[in-house]
Amino acid sequence: MKVLLYLTKRFYLGFSLKALLLLSILSSCASYEQFQYMSSDFEVPSQVFKADFNQTWQAVINIMKRYDLEVYDQESGVIKTRWIDNTLEVNFADSFGSSDSVKAAKFRLIVNVVKGYRGDQEVSKVTIFKRQMIEQDFLQGWKVVPTDGIQEKTILYRIERGISIDNRLEKIEDQRKKEMELSF
Repeated sequence: MKVLLYLTKRFYLGFSLKALLLLSILSSCASYEQFQYMSSDFEVPSQVFKADFNQTWQAVINIMKRYDLEVYDQESGVIKTRWIDNTLEVNFADSFGSSDSVKAAKFRLIVNVVKGYRGDQEVSKVTIFKRQMIEQDFLQGWKVVPTDGIQEKTILYRIERGISIDNRLEKIEDQRKKEMELSF
């Protein structure tokens, strides 16, 4: 009887350990989708520019003046827009998809410019965070949705082009000054 009881306990213990292991494996696969959403949500578009802080800040300001700015602080390197309605753009982008149109959509951009060094050269890092919210109907309220990253990457590209144009103009001006000195 004791042997049978011992084998029964051992069987249930082994069975429960295997069931627990199987359950943890299955739940880890299911929770990966949450983790994947979280990890992609925290991938904030950023880029390092080979320019000093002031030049980068001016390029960012030239791009961001198209938006309605709420916070504009050069000392902290932060630019924040007010909430901007983009219902038409969201509905147009989804018009060819299977999802229903949204009642309202809005977004806010937060741009951070940080000064740093690579070796002895000063560099600047620009980070852009877009918070996109949609409202399907008034009962559900506002819901945060992940951004596609296109607008953030476009702004980073425009900043890069602005800096490269400024650098090129500076080289042309330096060359012109040298020519003027030689001809004088």
